[in-house]
Amino acid sequence: MRTQVAVVGAGPAGLLLAVLLEQAGIDVLLLERRSPEYVLSRIRAGVLEQGTVDLLDAAGVGRRMHAEGVPHEGIEISFNGDPLRIDLFKRSGGKRVLVYGQTELTRDLMDFRTGRPSVYEAEDVAVEGFDTAHPRVTYRRDGTTHVVECDFVAGCDGFHGVSRACLPAGAARTFERVYPFGWLGVMADVPPVRDELIYAHHERGFALCSMRSRTRVRCYIQCPLDTDVAAWSDARFWDELRLRLAPEVAAAMQTGPSIEKSVAPLRSFVAEPLRFGRLFLAGDAAHIVPPTGAKGLNLAASDVRYLAEGLIGHFCEGSEAGLDHYSARALARIWKAERFSWWMTELLHAFPEGGAFDRRLQRAEFDYLRGSEAAQTVLAENYVGLPV
Repeated sequence: MRTQVAVVGAGPAGLLLAVLLEQAGIDVLLLERRSPEYVLSRIRAGVLEQGTVDLLDAAGVGRRMHAEGVPHEGIEISFNGDPLRIDLFKRSGGKRVLVYGQTELTRDLMDFRTGRPSVYEAEDVAVEGFDTAHPRVTYRRDGTTHVVECDFVAGCDGFHGVSRACLPAGAARTFERVYPFGWLGVMADVPPVRDELIYAHHERGFALCSMRSRTRVRCYIQCPLDTDVAAWSDARFWDELRLRLAPEVAAAMQTGPSIEKSVAPLRSFVAEPLRFGRLFLAGDAAHIVPPTGAKGLNLAASDVRYLAEGLIGHFCEGSEAGLDHYSARALARIWKAERFSWWMTELLHAFPEGGAFDRRLQRAEFDYLRGSEAAQTVLAENYVGLPV
């Protein structure tokens, strides 16, 4: 089999890259080790930056997103019940975020690509020869091994994927911080307690009231990494969440049976560089951010934007500039998002090793944020998305 670009991974990054390349007339084969049903079952983020929304519109997949997504012009941050609203729209010069579940976005991209070359449930995927002029990807399906000859490989297969794992020792330098806690998350079909997201710092731990739509919430509480989900009934979760919110918010909150419950660890991770010959890394294969700043999916989208521009420049314009600068260009934005996500995480969580001094610093940081329009502008600019 022969294609111009082999995209490994059919999450939103791989799907969006395939759509953008195919619109430019470039041949793409999409490979995914899981089934479509499994891909759609994964519960992920739901806050889209303005730049991500614009890119999805340009790709032609924004119709349902605009019909069902919920635009937000602000967020609330509370510190031990003391609330502060950040006016994102005012502080960022007229930008918003859009709440739209990653599962729904993935479904839209899948539907848009119906009939395009895709292989799901591809086993034993391997990337070979990426340091030559003739890379190839091999995989096995239904007991038969297949070989895909290509010009380039895009590794969009996540943190545990094969794309980064295929690199020789020392080829990539990695930077990582693993946080000493996770998030216990619950999804339920009840109305959100507020029209905007609520981030809460409490001495018992962080909490977040988020949403996927006007009738479905996704709420989180900070928890130990070894938390047993089975030990948390719905009633216990909602009671703990109420304890960490401002009293008026807790009193107004509606609860219901969970439709999903899970624990997610928190980590910051970056691999450098993002290009290895004719193999490029994008999305979670290249970086992970704590979900506190709502940057994971949005960083993947900006990676894809840069990589699509580079590949289109190569195939359609005969220019290598975009591919040559892809890694540096993407990493510059990645590290700024890593900084913001780290800052939000440091401000809002209770760190097990933290003492009274650390807690006083967190309070001082919050008070400074509340009293400084400049600090609120910095937060808003980062939250709605830095320029691409």
